[in-house]
Amino acid sequence: MTHDDERTTDAVSPDATPKSTKPRRRFNIGKWLFILLGVPLLLFLGYLVFALNWAYSSGERAGYVQNFSRRGVIVKTWEGELVMVNIPGALAEKFNFTVREDSVAAQINATLGKRVVLKYEEHVGVPTTLFGETGIYVVGVHVTGEDGPVFPQY
Repeated sequence: MTHDDERTTDAVSPDATPKSTKPRRRFNIGKWLFILLGVPLLLFLGYLVFALNWAYSSGERAGYVQNFSRRGVIVKTWEGELVMVNIPGALAEKFNFTVREDSVAAQINATLGKRVVLKYEEHVGVPTTLFGETGIYVVGVHVTGEDGPVFPQY
């Protein structure tokens, strides 16, 4: 038997295993990218929507708007500072707030220099300052004609 004869003969060894007839499963990179990147992104967006729409607390604060400006790099919001003076001669307390709606910002701009009552909602858990520097969002404003302490009207 020559060297050429060995190549041409198909000898089956007794320990050889037969090949499977099933096709080999391909690795689907698109599916795994969606699972690794898409699912956490969807969970984060769901949490963000929840945090921006669910109010931890709400209330009213009365005083004078001292500082009010439009700020932000990507999302522009109105940031302000309300000075609350309850007793003449007492140290003023500052209340920082954010306004997301332009209609409410226009109302606040129209009342600068007057005593106002701001209706606000506090949102805790907002993961970034992209949607405002504070977690306190003003949703309404009205002017009071009083110079003394103002009590909320229900």
